[in-house]
Amino acid sequence: MTRTAVVLFNLGGPDSSAAVKPFLFNLFYDRAIIDLANPLRWALARIIAGRRAPVTRQIYAQIGNASPLRANTRAQAEALRAALGDGYRVFIAMRYWHPRAGATAAEVKAWQPDEIVLLPLYPQFSGTTSASSIADWRAAAARIGLKAKERIACCYPTGRGFVAALARGVADELARVPAGAQVRVLLSAHGLPLRALARGDPYQWQIEATAAAVRAAVGQPALDMRVCYQSRVGPLKWLSPSTEHEIRQAGSEGAGVVVVPIAFVSEHSETLVELDRDYRKLAREAGVPFYRRAPTVGTAPEFIAGLADLVRAAPLPGAGRRACPEGFRQCPAMAAP
Repeated sequence: MTRTAVVLFNLGGPDSSAAVKPFLFNLFYDRAIIDLANPLRWALARIIAGRRAPVTRQIYAQIGNASPLRANTRAQAEALRAALGDGYRVFIAMRYWHPRAGATAAEVKAWQPDEIVLLPLYPQFSGTTSASSIADWRAAAARIGLKAKERIACCYPTGRGFVAALARGVADELARVPAGAQVRVLLSAHGLPLRALARGDPYQWQIEATAAAVRAAVGQPALDMRVCYQSRVGPLKWLSPSTEHEIRQAGSEGAGVVVVPIAFVSEHSETLVELDRDYRKLAREAGVPFYRRAPTVGTAPEFIAGLADLVRAAPLPGAGRRACPEGFRQCPAMAAP
């Protein structure tokens, strides 16, 4: 029987108050985030981490001083392993906190798989997320001499299981809206600086593809559904409109809001604090009649089944079908091994 190691990639999050600053350093030291040569990137990452740590600690203090992302990702790994059956083992590798790629690569090597499937838990590809995680993994695997046939499921913005789980979340929240109320569904995704798009990043195109697929799956053409972007930081120009802007706009027009995270698949600070607390408070202040938030897809059966299908069908590097138009240069499915 073929032994297949599946590696789930996610962002990671601090597991204590003391971990916040080193977590932030790891984040900003990533060249996919700050594209500068060393020692400037190292120095700048230290400065930014030091400045942001106090505010970030306050954010995590609202959810027990630790990110739930690792526990959530482990639950997804266990569900995926059950869905895949014999011959598979699922590992997790976090980009900016434990378990990091190096530790996971050592686990995978010890298991001696015949092949490895890389599966980012970022449905929409970006050079700042999926590409960064894959590059980090390959460097870690090379350092310890981990050699096995590698396949990649790099993105799934319109994956059947992913979209079905999102659509069910929308339907569940709409069922709780007061009868006859004006409602606006905000499909909220993590933002991205515009300069990343100029480098050929397909993230925005894939977000729009997800939104179109969810609209079709919900099957209510007259429903007001809008894409927006959250979590902007720094002075750069980011994707718009912002989720904050759309919430204020809904309040000015007397519309209630249902927020649906369409780029996050696990609960963490940007859903449990930013969406559930900060934006809920903003909605009250803006006069939004009601504010509801659909959960992330998590371990929804549709989503896990879809991930299992992706694992089974994942192509070899350079052998995949392009999901995006030719103009987007960052496409790992088309990259050579």
